[in-house]
Amino acid sequence: MLQAYIPMLLVLAFVAANAILILGLSHVLSSYRLTPVKLSPYESGMPVLGDARERFSVKFYLVAMLFIIFDIETVFMLPWAAAFHQFLALRGLLLAEMFVFVAILAVGYLYIWKRGALQWD
Repeated sequence: MLQAYIPMLLVLAFVAANAILILGLSHVLSSYRLTPVKLSPYESGMPVLGDARERFSVKFYLVAMLFIIFDIETVFMLPWAAAFHQFLALRGLLLAEMFVFVAILAVGYLYIWKRGALQWD
């Protein structure tokens, strides 16, 4: 019964040994000479303009959270589309359900738009 697991255990042992070997070789063969060029931050070829720890505006976080919320809500449409394709008898109910869902999203979007959450000052 345990003979069926021997190939899997051999593969796992090979992968673990390979990972240890690669990490060990990179540690042995690497150079540790730090130069000012190696220590300088690099971002898309542009020189650094400020400190990396400066504060961001709350608007940045608000827009990011709103994007995540609306993005996650639109992901809910994918299972609905699969269910809509499978259940022929319930298509009218599923379609009405999605219209209500999109209407709620639209009301939320209009609310945050009117409140000025999407305005970047």
